[in-house]
Amino acid sequence: MWGKRFLSILAVCLVGVMFYGCGSMPVQVGDSSAKTVATGSAGGATSQNVNASLERCDRPLGTIAVEEDQNSDWYHYITGQYKLTSTVPVLRLLIQQSNCFIVVDRGRAMKTMMGERALQQTGELRAGSNFGKGQMVSADYTLTPEVMISQKGTGGAAGALGAFGIGGAVAGAVLGGIKANEAAVMLMLVDNRSGVQVGVAEGSSKNFDWGLGGAIFGGSAGGGLGGYTNTPQGKVIAGAFLDAYNQLVRVAKNYTPQTMGDRQLGTGGRLGVEGSSQSGGYKGATLSLKEAQRKLNALGYEAGTPDGKMGEATRQALMNFQADRGLPVTGRLDAATAAELAK
Repeated sequence: MWGKRFLSILAVCLVGVMFYGCGSMPVQVGDSSAKTVATGSAGGATSQNVNASLERCDRPLGTIAVEEDQNSDWYHYITGQYKLTSTVPVLRLLIQQSNCFIVVDRGRAMKTMMGERALQQTGELRAGSNFGKGQMVSADYTLTPEVMISQKGTGGAAGALGAFGIGGAVAGAVLGGIKANEAAVMLMLVDNRSGVQVGVAEGSSKNFDWGLGGAIFGGSAGGGLGGYTNTPQGKVIAGAFLDAYNQLVRVAKNYTPQTMGDRQLGTGGRLGVEGSSQSGGYKGATLSLKEAQRKLNALGYEAGTPDGKMGEATRQALMNFQADRGLPVTGRLDAATAAELAK
């Protein structure tokens, strides 16, 4: 009887020793795993100790600012429940290491920068400090994070210790102490000039905590093993953001803008509403793109075969027509161009 009990205690202790110092199984990022997710450093286009699963770009796609809603419920939850801080530093590290965007600050550093500019205007800074206007870099895009789900200890890991040969009630107690931490996040990428969302991605991550505590023995004999529990939830959330960012970069690399064909974006959609002055077209416009192509061809601007499709020949013909008529050269069939063609 004592021999079986001793073997059970020894088996559990061996499991505790094997996982001592790590506290949890590797974080699962999508279909892969990693010991850490946001690690290493970045300086300009140079990075060190980058997570091997992070997507990278040969050159940046533009400048980007990261903006999180600190008044949102999810932000209050992760900062209150898990005592985590802002998600911005983690995202900015991943972004710069990937070399897919150049990060510009719109937070605390910008406030400091504006303070230096104010000092410059008072004349207190040394001559040649050069904090004059015209040096700030615009942010082409804004990346907005959101934590959708963040759950700690959501379920067990049945069978995870089968390979150790721990059976009966002891195995059940051990397995019952293995809990899953899960997180699901979203990243939204918006073009700052137009306000158009150009990309969005969901990411998820999971890891397992090893809760080897007094539940195994019902007393203080195993109580010391409780120190190996609870991998920080922030590690799982960071893994989910890495997963989402990788997916966002993949679609950005193959980005094709959405187009409304013969409709100019933002001047009236195709879903007309009764009583609206914008019934699915341009306000004041009377020409379809196909009709415009016929007009352009008749006027000597080679728009190609009138097919109602915005090809390169049609775009160039519109630009030439607009330039000749003193209109804004957009290459689109906007209201002013349509009205000029209809004359």
